[in-house]
Amino acid sequence: MMHPPQNGSLLNKAVLVLNTNYSPLMICTARRAICLKYLEKVDILETYNDIVHSPSISLNLPSIIKLRDFVHYNSMNVVMSRKNIMIRDKHTCQYCGSKSSSMTIDHIIPKDRGGNDNWDNLITACQQCNKKKGNLLPEEAKMPLNRQPRKPNRIHYFQQFINHDQTAWRPYLFLDSF
Repeated sequence: MMHPPQNGSLLNKAVLVLNTNYSPLMICTARRAICLKYLEKVDILETYNDIVHSPSISLNLPSIIKLRDFVHYNSMNVVMSRKNIMIRDKHTCQYCGSKSSSMTIDHIIPKDRGGNDNWDNLITACQQCNKKKGNLLPEEAKMPLNRQPRKPNRIHYFQQFINHDQTAWRPYLFLDSF
């Protein structure tokens, strides 16, 4: 799964890719969406207000595209990684609520006390809270979690990338009705 681009270039803007049945599949760059359009593999459903130009044509920048051929891909899984844990937790310490630039990943139940590397046991924590909690359980350290961690699915993952430019994505991600 491609992560939404952070670069400010128009061609790197995020584009929601839908299957033929309108289910969200992935996020790609506008550059990739334009290539898929000219290969006649997708239809453009929504565009941004931006326009891109080539020597011969001008095109509204795609925001949502739909594949013309169905892709059999049922997985709703989001790969567990440091980056995706931070995204799920909105780069916020799950103990104190701070948003520092130096976040760590903390095991709620420490590894040497039987804690696993899974979505339900890993959270984002600031260095101070991680150090303060140490090898204790949150209850023992008197540091309750702000919210229980859960395994996100692909829809939840996509929902986190919606900003003011992507309001058209909301119905496809079950945030608004059509």
